[in-house]
Amino acid sequence: MPGVFITGTSTDVGKTHIGVLLCRQLRESGVTVVPRKPIETGCEPVNGELIPKDATALKQAAGYAGSLNEVCPFRFEPAISPVRAALLAHRELNIEQLVSSCLAAGEKDFLLVEGAGGFYSPLTENGLNADLASALQLPVLLVANDTLGVINQVLLSAEAIKNRGLSLVGVVLNTVDDDKPAHMDNAADLRQLLDYPVFSQSYSALDKAVLAKGLLDRVLAQNNLHKPASVRKALKS
Repeated sequence: MPGVFITGTSTDVGKTHIGVLLCRQLRESGVTVVPRKPIETGCEPVNGELIPKDATALKQAAGYAGSLNEVCPFRFEPAISPVRAALLAHRELNIEQLVSSCLAAGEKDFLLVEGAGGFYSPLTENGLNADLASALQLPVLLVANDTLGVINQVLLSAEAIKNRGLSLVGVVLNTVDDDKPAHMDNAADLRQLLDYPVFSQSYSALDKAVLAKGLLDRVLAQNNLHKPASVRKALKS
């Protein structure tokens, strides 16, 4: 099954922002995207239902015709770790349940899965994001906040992904905060240290944002997919 697993070096690094942009451009390239954010915390209660903000954004960006419950079946109100939220709600969750919810998609469709938190953050009582990624065997896209100290975080996460035997699509340095130290260039430094592509994602509101150049091509190539000729022609014009 073609797809990508989006993980981060930590929480609040912009995984959903990147996921939404990727959904949009995959869709524009003629790829049918099945989005999954199997577990989400910090959901807002609306008319007796918990609404997952990130999963809703992914569903809309992908133009997914399925239900929001298919995208995100496990939702919790407290904005805390999924394991702690499930414990407080007296719900027993395991990695197998999350895997099952992700693999309900058609085998020919592109499965885009967003984890919760960092690669080694716990998801359920019996597993981490890393365990979900390993079970799905999708190429992994690592998102990080482009800030001071991120090089160490990226190198540790990239090594963890490699040690799990997973394919790393690349690293996205997402500018979450525009106020960065002068002369800092984490992208250039990481390109000297990694054998994987490093993409710089400039900050912009979602309605104006454009996915970092080359990232879509890299994701497609990792899945042995290519843009249709009509799309390539449109992008060049």
